[in-house]
Amino acid sequence: IRNGTMKLSVISGVFALVQSEAVTPVQKVIQLMNGMLEKGKEEKHEEQVQFAAYKTWCDDTATEKTRAIKEDNEQIDSLEAVIGKCEADIAKLTKEIARLDEDISVYEGDLKAATKVRKMEHEDYLATHKDMTESIDATAGAIALIKKRMFDKSAGAALLQLPRMADADRRKLQSFLSTSEGYGMSAPEAAAFEDHTSGIIEMLEKLHDKFEDERTELEKEESNSKHAFEMLSQDLTNSISTSKDDRSDKAQQKAKTAQREADSKGDLQDTVTSRDDDQAYLDDLSATCKSKSDDFEARQTLRAQEIEAIEKAIEIISSGAVSGAADKHLPSL
Repeated sequence: IRNGTMKLSVISGVFALVQSEAVTPVQKVIQLMNGMLEKGKEEKHEEQVQFAAYKTWCDDTATEKTRAIKEDNEQIDSLEAVIGKCEADIAKLTKEIARLDEDISVYEGDLKAATKVRKMEHEDYLATHKDMTESIDATAGAIALIKKRMFDKSAGAALLQLPRMADADRRKLQSFLSTSEGYGMSAPEAAAFEDHTSGIIEMLEKLHDKFEDERTELEKEESNSKHAFEMLSQDLTNSISTSKDDRSDKAQQKAKTAQREADSKGDLQDTVTSRDDDQAYLDDLSATCKSKSDDFEARQTLRAQEIEAIEKAIEIISSGAVSGAADKHLPSL
């Protein structure tokens, strides 16, 4: 019904045009309708060319946006992997730094404790060395006095105060002092004690040698203790220095990794935003291009129908029945 109505509309228009010009020959009508037909076909073709260019732009733009979205998604995956690794590295470095801090604290504590012990040991050594030296000097002095017959009870009492004298030696000295009252003066009985003093001198000489041996051993132990402390101190100092260097390196690594993580998170946010914008643009583009494509198809269908109607009208007008009637009733130009 629509096609028939369209055909009658086209034919009516043509006849109206002819009548308005007072021209009625069939050939003129057909000529006019052929002009309309060519114009319709030309406009249909021009629209096809224009839409082909638009569709190419739609396809190219969609391809470009799809490629960009794909690249953004790949970049997002890569950035998320980098961020994940940074987070793992930072956690590991944090633990390692904490462990180094603990090691440094232990090393410094050990060095402080060792230094304190060494100071106490050295102070004890000095006191003991002084005591031993005094004992050595006292025994040497006593021996000299006895040999000079100048040894008296006051000197003997001082000698008895030596803390390092053995109890047996102390008793022997006390016995000597108790039997040698006034010894050291020019008493006639001094010769009677010659054998007794020789025993005391021998005892004091042995005691003197013993004190010297003990002092020598003490000095040797002090030297060994000092060397051991210096070795321990150097080892702890090296450990502290190495640990601090390691801590500094790891702290720098952590800072750089944290900066890389922050940069990657910023890049990730930018990439996600770009991807989402491209996706939104692609969605709008697809919808717009489809809408225009549907409109184009509808217009092409309508134009094809119009062309078909004109072709039918030309066919009808060109038929023998219409042409003969027109030649009979219509005037010629």
